Amino acid sequence: MSEFTHFNEQGRAKMVDVSEKAETVRLAVAHSSIEVNQSIYEQITQGTNKKGDVFAVAQVAGIMAAKQTSSIIPMCHPIPLTGVNITFHWKVDEAAGRFVVFIEAEAKTKGVTGVEMEALTAASAAALTIYDMCKASGKEMVIGPTYLQKKSGGKNGDYERGRG
Repeated sequence: MSEFTHFNEQGRAKMVDVSEKAETVRLAVAHSSIEVNQSIYEQITQGTNKKGDVFAVAQVAGIMAAKQTSSIIPMCHPIPLTGVNITFHWKVDEAAGRFVVFIEAEAKTKGVTGVEMEALTAASAAALTIYDMCKASGKEMVIGPTYLQKKSGGKNGDYERGRG
């Protein structure tokens, strides 16, 4: 019978002990997206949103969220991040009326546990911030999908979405 790592001897949740794990450089990249209407697309690209620079605020929100991941995800270890980067790019199909912002969040550390949750939290918070800053111009925005694109470091090795 396999051991469940997140349960104690009483069958209750516990934080996994990582004290025996090797310290390695760990990287995770997560993606999210948010589809907006044409008016919101124009506000963001022309810098006319009433709340300010949408991507600048979303970028800071994503970084702040990565740093606070262990505060909101119960079993996450607080880890010292060595870097967080958030980037945005558009996929526009004006004929179809589709305006989608793709968000990439990269988190990095040198430690004993991975940064997948920090990257996913950063991407999610960036998307939520875009929604918050633009909701006055339309609430029909759609967030997602949000997913881990790749990770490296640690005993389980590297992972890249779509590669076995």
